[in-house]
Amino acid sequence: MTGSHPGRAPSPAPLSGPAAPCWVNLVTRDLESAQEFYAAVLGWSFRPAKLGQEFSVARRDGVPVAGIGAVATAYRMAVAWMPYFAVDDADAAASRIRERSGTVAVGPMALGTGRGALAADRDGAVFGIWERTEPATPPPAPDGHAHAWLRLHTRNAFDAAIFYGEVLGWASGHPGCCEVSYEKDEVIVDCDGRRLARISSGAVEAAPDPMIRPHWQVYFPVTDVAAAVVAARENGGRLVRQRTLDRGSEATLLDPDGGLFTVTDVQGFTAGDPG
Repeated sequence: MTGSHPGRAPSPAPLSGPAAPCWVNLVTRDLESAQEFYAAVLGWSFRPAKLGQEFSVARRDGVPVAGIGAVATAYRMAVAWMPYFAVDDADAAASRIRERSGTVAVGPMALGTGRGALAADRDGAVFGIWERTEPATPPPAPDGHAHAWLRLHTRNAFDAAIFYGEVLGWASGHPGCCEVSYEKDEVIVDCDGRRLARISSGAVEAAPDPMIRPHWQVYFPVTDVAAAVVAARENGGRLVRQRTLDRGSEATLLDPDGGLFTVTDVQGFTAGDPG
């Protein structure tokens, strides 16, 4: 990866198989402030990335879990968390995105041990694709769980599932591909037997509220949601919404720079609906 790509950490650790989410990345303005906030709220530690002083890799229990790039101002990007998806061929995936009325903003280009691109679906939700081109053995997730879970808030869940299915090869029948199912008007994405993403309808493209506009929401597992909320407030963050669910709870937070994310103690998106 070169230093010209906005907000991307090198050598992502895949969460699951092909076409699954493989990395999450925060685009922010102030790296030091972001590191202090997420260390306090999520217990992360940080190591420099090989991209210069504006990039770092977050680690939990010694395992890489996310990237942070302080490039929002330089590249005129919104402060946001976004997912990357593993693909077999970044160029082919980028072509499929364009053919289906999505947008490829950056790349494909060299990214660490692979090639990738930053894109948006046809409703404006931002995501990335990444193709591994060098052999590597990623570290396992702690305790066998994913580092993060995802929910796409979009205009129409079924239309979005078709878009991502065609771009990423979901439900293609190929070995290791992600499977798609339907539950309570939502689309569910399972990869290697683990529930990694949900797609929900109802987003409005022109809504001023970022919670309502189409976007990928990143969920991080925590053992104590209430403690995470307290830590966020004490370190300059803000609570957007907190809910008690059938089998746990969740809280959606804004970091001091405006990055939106959710913490949840509902494990793996399988025990209940994390919202």
